[in-house]
Amino acid sequence: MWMRSRTGNGEVTDQDPLKLSRVVGEVLSPFMGSVFLRVQYTKFAINGISFKPSAVAQRPRVEVGGDDMRTFYTLVLVDPDAPSPSNPTLREYLHWLVVDIPATTTAEFGRDIVSYESPEPRAGIHRLVFALFQQQGRNTVRPPVSRHNFKTTEFSREFNLGSPVAALYFNCQREGGSGGRRFL
Repeated sequence: MWMRSRTGNGEVTDQDPLKLSRVVGEVLSPFMGSVFLRVQYTKFAINGISFKPSAVAQRPRVEVGGDDMRTFYTLVLVDPDAPSPSNPTLREYLHWLVVDIPATTTAEFGRDIVSYESPEPRAGIHRLVFALFQQQGRNTVRPPVSRHNFKTTEFSREFNLGSPVAALYFNCQREGGSGGRRFL
């Protein structure tokens, strides 16, 4: 999914799904999208789409844009609503961390430093956030100590990743769950 706002300059606007869903604000700082990012489970993930845990049990295919294979990216997948949206004491739970992904390739060409753990929400509707960051060079990012209480913005600052170059999110709820996330 090419992450650009309606203005066409990459800036996240007030009408952008990432802003409306509070991903920008709670997980990410405002950013300018500049790189193509496509995520595919059983179907393509687009901002706000809903998946059941069975549909996201296997790691997705992730395509990264860019124009120079000497540029490397870090991909983060977090759940800011763990263990439940009403009491997110594990915010942000880290589900996956891939580093050294060359531009114009897929996450398979990167290095998993935190293996994929499929989302299995027990209560409520969870937002799962993919954020893509451009690295300063290869082998410059190390794994965090824990999956629990991961902080995407602090992680980005620690490894000089800057603002995201792309992001998207999807919703996930338990298999028997129904309803939708409402934003006021």
